Amino acid sequence: MNVQGIDYLKYDNCYNGGINPQDRYPKMSDALSKIDRPIFYSMCEWGDQNPAIWAPKIANSWRTTGDIQDSWESITANADQNDKWAAYAGPSGWNDPDMLEVGNGNMTSVEYQSHFSIWALMKAPLLIGCDIRSATPVTLEILSNSEVINVNQDPLGVQGKKVGEQGDLEVWAGPLSNNEVAVILWNRSGSQASITAKWVDIGLPSDAAVKARDLWVHSYLPSTLQSNLTSTVDSHACKMYVLTPSSGY
Repeated sequence: MNVQGIDYLKYDNCYNGGINPQDRYPKMSDALSKIDRPIFYSMCEWGDQNPAIWAPKIANSWRTTGDIQDSWESITANADQNDKWAAYAGPSGWNDPDMLEVGNGNMTSVEYQSHFSIWALMKAPLLIGCDIRSATPVTLEILSNSEVINVNQDPLGVQGKKVGEQGDLEVWAGPLSNNEVAVILWNRSGSQASITAKWVDIGLPSDAAVKARDLWVHSYLPSTLQSNLTSTVDSHACKMYVLTPSSGY
């Protein structure tokens, strides 16, 4: 592998011969450790034995879910399943809810934008799962949003998670470096709705004055916010912000 210049290895669970994953996957980790260059070890045992608990010692990422499909039901289910293991992720070891379906054609651009946003907030590996040779301009715009990618790559390395919900109206959030916070207002319902993120739920002091940058519009909201952020969100869409406290934090 060293001679061939490999820097990423995904070890799948197909044709596993019935061998226990906790016996099989460490052997590959041991083999990779003997190579004199870093290789990212992606462990894919489909989340069968709760790898978030034991895989951080041997791998750089581990699948927490079964295989993803290009459907709204699949990406929401995988997001929820991955969210359960947020506390186990961190620098050099990441929960993996499977690759991105953005651009494969069975969801709307709004749904793909939500998919990409949630994966980025969860610090999931952002592995493109479509054929980039035939990707549309809209697909490429979603996949290349540098502000959203910056949240995914933030050096603090804390997985964002679901912090509030009222039915299908959800608030997801996670801390970033420089005392900033990333927030997603996610509308999983079938109609437009108003969603509110309260500072107390997302890790900010209740009296913090905050600037909010919309990562898909690429601009700051015009007013400084206090105590909460409220926005109207279309069905299956999301709003994604980075909040920067200007005082009291």
